Amino acid sequence: MISFSVLALVFGVVFLSELPDKTALAGLVLGARYRASYVFAGVAAAFAVHVALAVAAGSVLTLLPGRIVSALTGVLFLGGAAVLLLKKDEDEEQVRRPENQGFWKVSGAGFTLVLVAEFGDLTQIMTANLAARYDEPLSVGLGAVLALWTVAGLGVMGGRALMRRVPLRLITKVAAMVMLGLGIWSLYEAVAG
Repeated sequence: MISFSVLALVFGVVFLSELPDKTALAGLVLGARYRASYVFAGVAAAFAVHVALAVAAGSVLTLLPGRIVSALTGVLFLGGAAVLLLKKDEDEEQVRRPENQGFWKVSGAGFTLVLVAEFGDLTQIMTANLAARYDEPLSVGLGAVLALWTVAGLGVMGGRALMRRVPLRLITKVAAMVMLGLGIWSLYEAVAG
């Protein structure tokens, strides 16, 4: 049975925690480059996997040392920034052509990016904590996945709107700089404890 109060609480907590996170940024960049529905399908599937793992694991994920999680997150951010900065510039019209936007290619990229980048993320750990605290796995899982899908949808749609006004090259460079900053911050947290 679903507890709507637990579902609403989890939705609010996860939504507010994830909104300023890297997922919105990833969705924004992918949504600016590829068909929004394909991006969302991959991102949504990855979030469903994350929530299932978090709910199943309960509070076990909270036992991971914070420094290790921060170090891994930092390395992933730096890797993402490097990929964006070192990527060969593409013509914006080439990016928009349908042959570059096959469903499996685009949704697979979104799925992989979110699956790797969000593992051990604050919202995943929070979801595990909430599942352990409320002993309402279905309500917690549904609230968390709906919140994550909402944030991803906002990011993807924001990417489409942004692409109409700002050149892709600038969006990519800004995203790379933000990821670089987040990577450095995460590594600092890993070292400083």
